[in-house]
Amino acid sequence: MDIARRPLLAAAFAFAAAPAAAQVLRPAIQPVAASVPQGNGLTAGEALLRLVDRLLRLEEDGLDPRHYNIPDSTLAASDPAAWRAALHVSAALALQDLVAGRVREMPGRADLRRNAAALNLNAWMAELATTPDPAGLLDRAAMLPRGAAALKAELARQRRLAANGEWAQVPGTATLDPGMVDPDRVPLLRARLAAEDPVLAAAPDAGALYDPVLEAAVRRWQAANGLEVDGRVGPISIGLLNRPIGARIDQLRVALDMRRGAPTPPAERRVEVNVPDFRLQVMEGDREILAMAVIVGRPDRATPMLNVRLTALQFNPPWGVPERNAREDLLPRFRRDPQAMMERGFRVFSVIGGERVEIDPRTIDWSSINGQRFPYFVRQDAGDSSALGRLKFIMPNNDDIFLHDTPDRHLFRRPDRAFSSGCIRLADPDALMATVLQGTAGWDVARANRALASRGTSVVTLGRSLPLRLHYTTTVIEADGRVRIRPDIYRLDAAYARAMALPNRAAMASVARMQQVTAR
Repeated sequence: MDIARRPLLAAAFAFAAAPAAAQVLRPAIQPVAASVPQGNGLTAGEALLRLVDRLLRLEEDGLDPRHYNIPDSTLAASDPAAWRAALHVSAALALQDLVAGRVREMPGRADLRRNAAALNLNAWMAELATTPDPAGLLDRAAMLPRGAAALKAELARQRRLAANGEWAQVPGTATLDPGMVDPDRVPLLRARLAAEDPVLAAAPDAGALYDPVLEAAVRRWQAANGLEVDGRVGPISIGLLNRPIGARIDQLRVALDMRRGAPTPPAERRVEVNVPDFRLQVMEGDREILAMAVIVGRPDRATPMLNVRLTALQFNPPWGVPERNAREDLLPRFRRDPQAMMERGFRVFSVIGGERVEIDPRTIDWSSINGQRFPYFVRQDAGDSSALGRLKFIMPNNDDIFLHDTPDRHLFRRPDRAFSSGCIRLADPDALMATVLQGTAGWDVARANRALASRGTSVVTLGRSLPLRLHYTTTVIEADGRVRIRPDIYRLDAAYARAMALPNRAAMASVARMQQVTAR
């Protein structure tokens, strides 16, 4: 260790040889004389040395050491007691963030949950006040989040890659296919993948040829990133390849912080939709009952994060078209061919004399309709071409969001599936129907299929409503421990990372209160 380059550590070494001071943050955290071993075999000076080093390594946990006011080495030389007190304040601030999360809440993020009662911050602070090894306590707190070890390891790996500088960018958006020759783009693709693929880095360079060795590396990369593993490098793959490494580091930092203070998953059956991973799961505790691909809201019509309950199931649902969808999506189609819209089950209504009256869309001069103020109500009847398909899963909420079937089955073959207007389209609605109907008296799959075949619209209230959570988790830990980072499609991770850079006023106020109590 180069002490000259670590002034705070050097100060701790100097302090270890100095007499223990009496003026501290609170009496309970007074170390004994520096030369006297403590319960864990460390002297007080060694414990301080470990604490300084641990605070300087908070980057390992996705935190920024600069946020914790680690006292300067000059204070250790001029006023050892004040330095030691300030050091313990830094440790208290870091401990609170490690246990409860640096960002406690974010606007519009109902999916961010902290279990304040289970955190028991007071107990952690009490232990910090008495422990002979505060660095060890911070180590324990850092490993509390589920998957912390895997996330920290991946964060360290990404930081090592970043130390080599930004990697090569692949220009253009045209698809690169195996066997192609491109003297400009293929070498850059090879260099980009070799930056994090040691197998490719050690292989012979085929130059401009997209050879089988490069194709194997592309397939490994696609599998690791949750993409279709076909060896073709199209616009989606290129966009991910060109994502700055700093953004990936921030996503890992956010993933660690989001998991801090999160409650243990409930044992009861529940539905979880991970929006940026385009995936739905039905879970019981940690056991997966069902999983499927989903389509979520596109960035300009983002799916909101929700904690609700799934209460009912509607067979053959009609679609009451939201005003925005009618203006932006349907108006151009009515202008082109109102007859075709009628054949697809769309009906147009207006309010006349206080009553809703149906109007033949062929009699409307659609070219005169203002796209900013749509004067009609539009509904699509249930049927094979209905945008909601044959099934709608009802979960009461203020955003009018629900899960539903879709006739556009081909979209599920896409690795990126942010295409909807906010609601969740299901790859396998029949499987979810069978799962959620369990426990509903008088209903089974056979009866549900008869209700679907009838073509009539009907609703069944579930005998057991299920908790349903729409959450935004771009960093996923696979069963084998691999970490997969999905695109930040709504830029919510970027917003969270910016919030992590702001002062944590709640933590600072808590420590200030602790100091006031001590002063009395």
